[in-house]
Amino acid sequence: MEKKSILITGGAGFIGSHVVRLFVNKYPDYQIVNFDKLTYAGNLENLRDVDQKPNYTFVKGDILDEAFVEETFVKYSITCVIHLAAESHVDRSITNPLEFIQTNVIGTANLMNVARRFWGDDFSDKLFYHVSTDEVYGSLGETGYFTEDTPYDPRSPYSSSKASSDHLVRAYHHTYGFPMVISNCSNNYGANQFPEKLIPLFINNIKEEKPLPVYGKGDNVRDWLWVNDHADAIDVIFHEGKEGETYNIGGNNEWQNIHLIKALCKIMDEKLGREEGASEKLIAYVQDRSGHDQRYAIDASKLKNDLNWSPSIEFEEGLENTVQWYLDNSEWLDNVTSGDYKKYYDQQYNAR
Repeated sequence: MEKKSILITGGAGFIGSHVVRLFVNKYPDYQIVNFDKLTYAGNLENLRDVDQKPNYTFVKGDILDEAFVEETFVKYSITCVIHLAAESHVDRSITNPLEFIQTNVIGTANLMNVARRFWGDDFSDKLFYHVSTDEVYGSLGETGYFTEDTPYDPRSPYSSSKASSDHLVRAYHHTYGFPMVISNCSNNYGANQFPEKLIPLFINNIKEEKPLPVYGKGDNVRDWLWVNDHADAIDVIFHEGKEGETYNIGGNNEWQNIHLIKALCKIMDEKLGREEGASEKLIAYVQDRSGHDQRYAIDASKLKNDLNWSPSIEFEEGLENTVQWYLDNSEWLDNVTSGDYKKYYDQQYNAR
């Protein structure tokens, strides 16, 4: 088998850094190329523990720069892609939808076009793994689950851009025989998440005794997946998934937002030695997000039945571990919220 040289796009982001670390440590014979633009959400401090490993290389680049993507494919003889680079925050997509269309749609097309040219007609031992979201399926009522056959019904500029990229990847497979798999996952939580997302934002706000802004009534429901479990699922699908297939990755773990927030408040009160109920007083209900989907819930039975994957951790344990990580890594959180995390790239790479 040809030696694998894997381009992981968005590998300095929240999910990407966990995937990069897993692959670098677990597969020393693979060459892992972390290709990241280092936007506000890309943080190389997430990968301090692997950045000196011989099978790891960081390349600062933008997937919209097709010429540089091609140069990277040639330089590192890329055989596989795990595509995680994306604009992913719904609120930001409502403010600036074109940025999401550019990165998530055009960027994905650029990557596939470069891969097709570089790989030519020989797709043996090649793979383009496109990582997507459950938000492409739209919104559920009180019952039912998203399956791999659920019709697409995206409701935000973000989910529409991801749906478009999913369709493009499948179109390249059917039109050109392009070797691909897709996974659609539920909400992730865990260490190293940029504090614009609910759990790290609220952990930080509770610590700083700032308001906890809750959209609408707080009754929107999400399925939560520990990021390490997501990385493990990506590993399994990459190595064992059937070409041309889609796999849903979920935590089988639905929570109303307000119940999750109150659970966070309770854990934080205990860990910070505050009076019971103190942090709940910070909850502030605000105007709901435009087009806010009511409920997401993933049916991951295909992944379990076909590839023997299931979540490894109960949510209560994962949530407590996550809270503890942020409390133990206050310097990381301070660097992210202040912007000082960008200095690490300058120290490690610009100074060389």
